Amino acid sequence: MKSYDENLKILKSITPKWELNERVALTNALNRVLADDIIAQAPYPAYPTSAMDGYAIKFDNQNSKIKVINITPAGDDSNISINDGQCVKTLTGALVCDGADTIVPIENVKFDGEYIEIIKKVTKGFAIRDIGESYKAKELLLRARTKLGYCELALLSELGYSYVNVLVAPRVALLSTGSEVLDIGQTKDNKSQIYSSNSISISSLLKLMGCEPIIMPIIKDDKKSIQNAVQNALNQADFLITTGGVSVGDFDFMRDIARESQIIVDGASIKPGRHIKVAKINNKFIFALPGFAYSAIVTCVLFFREFINHSFGLNLTHQSKAILKEDYIKKSPFEEFSAATLSNDNGILKISTESKKSGSSAIIGNLAGGAVLLRCPSHKTKLNAGEVVEYIKI
Repeated sequence: MKSYDENLKILKSITPKWELNERVALTNALNRVLADDIIAQAPYPAYPTSAMDGYAIKFDNQNSKIKVINITPAGDDSNISINDGQCVKTLTGALVCDGADTIVPIENVKFDGEYIEIIKKVTKGFAIRDIGESYKAKELLLRARTKLGYCELALLSELGYSYVNVLVAPRVALLSTGSEVLDIGQTKDNKSQIYSSNSISISSLLKLMGCEPIIMPIIKDDKKSIQNAVQNALNQADFLITTGGVSVGDFDFMRDIARESQIIVDGASIKPGRHIKVAKINNKFIFALPGFAYSAIVTCVLFFREFINHSFGLNLTHQSKAILKEDYIKKSPFEEFSAATLSNDNGILKISTESKKSGSSAIIGNLAGGAVLLRCPSHKTKLNAGEVVEYIKI
């Protein structure tokens, strides 16, 4: 059975590049992927602007009383200019009057109703935002294939965009299988039944990835029914994620369906998610994830997120390092991805699994509260307290 890294390398080598794009309103562009380069058409600010409330003066006038001749609030474009011995009260964001080269903050002066006296001098050019301080004309601000977060959207808004070209969100069908699985709102008939949380967790993850989830009806453990549901889902979607039915049980039919297709990932030496399958049917990818909620989330992050980011052309890394707070003892011979929490200990980033419940891969609550995944390589039996370890952001 191949390692996680080996499987990921194979998967990425055949991942198709996603090219479709569309134009969407900026208010609907969060977590979407930019289709075009964004280049500034003009400098910003376009004119010298005050960075704080104060008085616009000539720098050389600081040793004398200076007469206040006007006030300029933000948004006022009056054509005001000063001579020696004059100043203009200038509020934050306002244009700096002609002839001024420095802003003296309000708290640095005494004002007698007509003149100011500077009691604390400033350096020349203080609190003036120069032309092009944020960016210059023709400057490349955002590259195509950048994921749009709140900061990128703020920048686009500042540039005056109301619509932006983005990659079309791939339609990802989500199919949960299992005779014991009920949809939310259904009434339990017996004590063995459980509610499907995978449809909520995985669809939420997909939205964060810039995809459009399509939640399909839950299918019972019947091979023909699952085959029909898979085909129906593939007819509607670009990709398919299934949960359940990939292990070694008598009713694990997704395992067989995946293997009857062009199999790409046939299990991985990891815990959780050892029985994951990735296959292709008619050039469409199927990610067959485990049914346990925790395992489904972990494998979705480890495999599908990496796949879709690579397809989008995003250069993102979700791996980082921290210092382990206590010993971690492995429970299997496989590479383990265990829920953990991060903390800041006097500026040192530390990671711990101590607050997480040990047990099966069904404990979805272990991923709550901003958890990350501690990564323990297969060749190790334990990680030692104080050791620098890898973790993956969820």
